[in-house]
Amino acid sequence: MPEPAHKPYRAVVIGASAGGLKALSAILPHLPADYPLPIMVVIHVPPHRRSLIAPLFEEKSQVRVVEAEDKTPIEGGCVFFAPPDYHLLVERSFELSLSSEAPVLFSRPSIDVLFETAADAYGDGLIGVILTGANNDGAAGLKAVMAYGGKGLIQTPATAFSRAMPEAAIEACPSALILDLDDILLELKNAA
Repeated sequence: MPEPAHKPYRAVVIGASAGGLKALSAILPHLPADYPLPIMVVIHVPPHRRSLIAPLFEEKSQVRVVEAEDKTPIEGGCVFFAPPDYHLLVERSFELSLSSEAPVLFSRPSIDVLFETAADAYGDGLIGVILTGANNDGAAGLKAVMAYGGKGLIQTPATAFSRAMPEAAIEACPSALILDLDDILLELKNAA
């Protein structure tokens, strides 16, 4: 019997907090230069200073890495980081938008806001990834991704710098795949 055709994924959203730079370093620099999917990332960063995260990853990654700007069209093969102190949203027109609305779970940017708006835009063509973190931001967002038929990937709590975020996501999304960082990377490569 032939293998069922795999669902064509169209985008990836990633959420991380405490320990997130190290976790992202095990994923983003290892994506091939021709990786076709856009990746939107929220990592909790201090609100009142310029973030050097996008330039840091741009330097060591083969894919393009930028800090998201308001009304940027979403392009494949590019990683978009939420800027400090702004929520990152995906519009149905497949543009990014920034919002300074109130923090969600004490966080701006909020992982939930990115995941929920991306799920609304991409439906079952979305992969949501929850990495290490010290709060439960992202659990509701990943639940939304999976409710729309998307795929949920969660870092194994035992390998996370901080287990709270992966554990909250597992509780909210028991059918998500719980994987080490190497296997998350493999899933993202295979989804493209």
